Amino acid sequence: MTGILTQTHTKHNQTLEGVWLFLRRWLAHPLRMGSVVPSSQALCSRLVKHGWPETGTVVLELGAGTGVVSRAFLDAGLAPERLIVVEVDSDMVRHLRETLPGVTVIEGDARTLSDLLPARFRGRIGSVVCGIPLVLLPLSEQKRFIGAMESVAPGRGFLHFSYCVTSPLSGRKLGLDPKREAWTPLNIPPASVWRYLPAG
Repeated sequence: MTGILTQTHTKHNQTLEGVWLFLRRWLAHPLRMGSVVPSSQALCSRLVKHGWPETGTVVLELGAGTGVVSRAFLDAGLAPERLIVVEVDSDMVRHLRETLPGVTVIEGDARTLSDLLPARFRGRIGSVVCGIPLVLLPLSEQKRFIGAMESVAPGRGFLHFSYCVTSPLSGRKLGLDPKREAWTPLNIPPASVWRYLPAG
C-alpha cells in the first residue's frame, strides 16, 4: 500500500512540475507553444487512438513539451522503446528524460530530423505526431518541418492537433490531403486532431 501511495504522490508531483515548467517556457517563448496549458487527457486519448503504430514500428512525437502526449501513449500500453520524442527546449528535454524512462528523448530542432534520428530507427517510423504550432509559422518554415517529417517517414504523413476551427495548414499550398480525425470540446481551448497525408 505504501508503494502505491508513493507512486501516486510522485506522479502528482511530476504533473505539477510539468504544468509549472510549461507555463514558464510559454512565458519565455510563446511562439513555440501552441497553448498556454498542456494538452488535456481528452485530446491525448484521441491522439493515441489515431496515432497508434503498427506492430514493429515506433511513434515519433515532435514538440513533446512536458510529455503529456508521450505519457498517454505509454499509459495505453506502448512500450517505452517504441517511442521517440524530439524537443528543442533544453529545460523540457531534462524534464522528459527524468519522467519518461526508457523513451528515446532527442534534444534538437525538428527541421533537422534526418540528422537527429538514430540509425536504429530508420525505416521504422509508423506514426508521427506533431505538437509544434505550425500555424504560427510562415509557409516556408511549414514546408521545412513537413519536409523533415517526410524524410524520416516517407508517405506516412503526420497527425497534428490544433485549436483552429478549420485546417491550420493549407493542403493546396503544402501538397497535403487534410482530414479531421477528431474534435474534443473538453480541451482548453477546444482542439481538433488533423491527419495530413502527401497529396496524390
